[in-house]
Amino acid sequence: MQQTRPAPTGVMRTFGHDEIIVSKTDPRGHITYANDVFLRISAYPECELLGAPHSQLRHPEMPRAVFSLLWETIARGEELFAYILNLAGDGAGYWVLAHVTASTSTDGRIVGYHSNRRWPAPAAIARITPLYARLLQAERREQGARAATAAGRAELDTVLAEAGTTYDEFVWGIINDTDGEA
Repeated sequence: MQQTRPAPTGVMRTFGHDEIIVSKTDPRGHITYANDVFLRISAYPECELLGAPHSQLRHPEMPRAVFSLLWETIARGEELFAYILNLAGDGAGYWVLAHVTASTSTDGRIVGYHSNRRWPAPAAIARITPLYARLLQAERREQGARAATAAGRAELDTVLAEAGTTYDEFVWGIINDTDGEA
């Protein structure tokens, strides 16, 4: 089920520090479960989310490169933590610190994905925003989604190489630097 994406309104939504947004998807990223916090924050009724691709929530200010890295990582059965800007059904944006993992069968085959998303500290968003702006700039110089994603990934790889870190280490550095900030 592909929905028409709302236009961003510029309104930013937040949620409680103790709340967790939970979703599950099938192997192709179509939503099979959404908890009540997800439904409330995303401003979508359950009937519109179930069966829809998780990419329905992609905010246009969120670099494709991060999702490329996310899919590459979880397809290998590895977990990923990422700061993600989502777009709610009413056009509001909301930031999350996502933890995405593969769900496996008893024989180790990936049967879907599970994501827990927490409230990110404002200082963390302030730290990740310049990187994402740089990735978006690289992506917007290209024509077509594949070329844009490749350009964003190349830029991400360059930034991380210059910093002598991985994306995972970068994210954990932000988490540790901003832990406990409100």
